[in-house]
Amino acid sequence: MNNEINAPDKVWEYRRNAEIRDMANWPEGMQRIALVVEYQGNEYQGFQRQISAKKTVQGELEKALSNIANEAITLACAGRTDAGVHATQQVVHFDTRAVRSLKAWREGINTKLPDSIRVQWSGQVSPLFHARFSARGRTYRYVLCPSEVKPALMRNNVSWTKYTLDIALMQQGANYLVGEHDFTSFRAKLCQASSPVRYIRHIHFVQCGGFIVMEIKATAFLYNMVRNIVGSLIDVGRGARSPQWIAEVLAERSRAAAGTTAQPTGLYFVGVDYPDYPEIPSHAQGPDFVAPWFQV
Repeated sequence: MNNEINAPDKVWEYRRNAEIRDMANWPEGMQRIALVVEYQGNEYQGFQRQISAKKTVQGELEKALSNIANEAITLACAGRTDAGVHATQQVVHFDTRAVRSLKAWREGINTKLPDSIRVQWSGQVSPLFHARFSARGRTYRYVLCPSEVKPALMRNNVSWTKYTLDIALMQQGANYLVGEHDFTSFRAKLCQASSPVRYIRHIHFVQCGGFIVMEIKATAFLYNMVRNIVGSLIDVGRGARSPQWIAEVLAERSRAAAGTTAQPTGLYFVGVDYPDYPEIPSHAQGPDFVAPWFQV
């Protein structure tokens, strides 16, 4: 006899910030607040708070939120960015019983944050919203500066390469990655995802003044996946590899087959799709210094 079939329905217990599957257990007086956050990632050891990291974006946000709420606040995010990676539209949420105006949740928090992190929007959302699990797509942009001399002014905002790059060849190579594939060749060894299969919706390359920008959109990403893809496509763009080599790397299913990991300074988390929650604003995707040229 299958005991699971005959067992009573599982009762979902409330856990702060967790995915809500039974509204009957939502605590009285509890609110779920969402924030859209922008940050410069250079001085942080990634987004996620962890014991081994002294300074993280999550740690700074939770410290500021706890100060404003006058209670310990933890949060969940749409996507955990690596050390040195930036964001123009990170989305987070947290549960709290503290009653504050939406202006306080935005402007009050910003007074407690370092200048490298800013809350752009705040709003009360349905308890059914979850920054991670409600997301149906995530978008990154990678900004490359191909130049003989490494830039001084933009060194923390772009990734530099001394090579001249052919974006038509890079686009041809990137086309092999669109769709659902096993991306083992493009995941870091420390990646803890249970499956290497991901679905890439599109990859576009655009010349933006002196910069080359790659936009990549997928349902979700593996650890270092975007930077490993960029590192391989740089080899294609400089003529060291053919565009077809990307298909061979993908089929190899070995990290050793792909190119080097590109620098984090050029990577930006720029958008999250929430089709079921239109109240979460979708601003023009950045970063601002390439936005005027970026039309696909």
